[in-house]
Amino acid sequence: MLPEQPYIGDVEAAARAHSRELDTPELRLGRLRRLRMEMARQDVAAVVLFDPVNVRYATGARNMQVFMARNPARYAFVPLEGPVVLFEFTGAHHLADGLETVDEVRPATTVSAVAADTHLDARAAAWAAEIADLVRCHCGERVRVGVERIFPGAAQDLAAKGFEIVDAQLPVERARAIKSEAELACIRASVRATEIGVRRLEQAIRPGASENEVWAELHAANVAQDGDYIETRLFASGPRTNPWFQESSPRLLRDGELVALDTDVVGPYGYYSDFSRTFLCGDGKPTAEQRTMYRLAHEQIHHDMELLVPGRSFREVAEKAWQIPDRFAANRYFVLAHGCGMTGEYPYILHLRDLEAVGYDGIVQPNMTLCVESYIGAEGGAEGVKLEEQILITETGIEPLSRYPFDDRLLGTAG
Repeated sequence: MLPEQPYIGDVEAAARAHSRELDTPELRLGRLRRLRMEMARQDVAAVVLFDPVNVRYATGARNMQVFMARNPARYAFVPLEGPVVLFEFTGAHHLADGLETVDEVRPATTVSAVAADTHLDARAAAWAAEIADLVRCHCGERVRVGVERIFPGAAQDLAAKGFEIVDAQLPVERARAIKSEAELACIRASVRATEIGVRRLEQAIRPGASENEVWAELHAANVAQDGDYIETRLFASGPRTNPWFQESSPRLLRDGELVALDTDVVGPYGYYSDFSRTFLCGDGKPTAEQRTMYRLAHEQIHHDMELLVPGRSFREVAEKAWQIPDRFAANRYFVLAHGCGMTGEYPYILHLRDLEAVGYDGIVQPNMTLCVESYIGAEGGAEGVKLEEQILITETGIEPLSRYPFDDRLLGTAG
């Protein structure tokens, strides 16, 4: 069992100090205003949002987030000006009561094979007719309408009514990228809550425990602190740490091997806490290779964090980024850094070698929250190290948001 660290008590006190008072009208109305600003920039008269995270961003309304990620049974109509209409799942209309961001709640028309079967085309036509009436009433004729995640026939039916259909994701992602002070308070609360969970997870790491048994500690702590869910199950031990992206399993942990995780926690208030740590199982000393990989990953994220200053282009960050040694390059993490808000989000800042083929440029801006990534593990190697830090871009530099300690034994600073 690991000794308690003084800072953990501070984290717990901070987490207890945050209750639902952070979920305020200021938070919700601020997000809606920002979304509409981006819609105006993109010349989009209205959006129809199906992604449950985007629905929550625009309205503050939460309902069966994971279920709705694959079922188009709930959506929101947001015009540039005029009433926001939430189309809610059957029997759940009351969940939006009291939300100043929602002007009307209607029953959703679920356009999916499971809900409509052989009536799918008719259901799509009915959906398009209702949305078209809203657009005409509040936005006019022949305008641009953003739509996401809907049966293709429904989008085609809406286009046939004289509207230009575009992807709703671009204005939403650009809106979400810049955080208000109210959002930052929620993000900090989510990170603190996640750190409590990771501490409990770390204390459960012991030879003979299964990956799933240890990973469950983070889930339990998140739910106990009113968090939502964990998006992935990136927790692996020993040979399953290389290559990365292997999911938690029944495998039993062994003494002297690496144990790595990526939190990917949708915590309190629906905000993402995303940092990674790698630990050493047992009470022994790490091998030289384990320490080398850990030191390099630690060096990479701290070098790249310092590059993320406001006004710098994504390309310039990539050009100045830490150079991954050749033997670890093939297994590099797919981005240098990515946005982080209610989930992982815009922007993706890619390695220079990948930028031309699959990347894009942009500007690092104040009040972006970013996650800086590193994975160090040789192709075909025995193990690998995953580290990641979550930061805020300030007017002058960066502010670390995640502050969970690194493993002193692997870092080589243990007494």
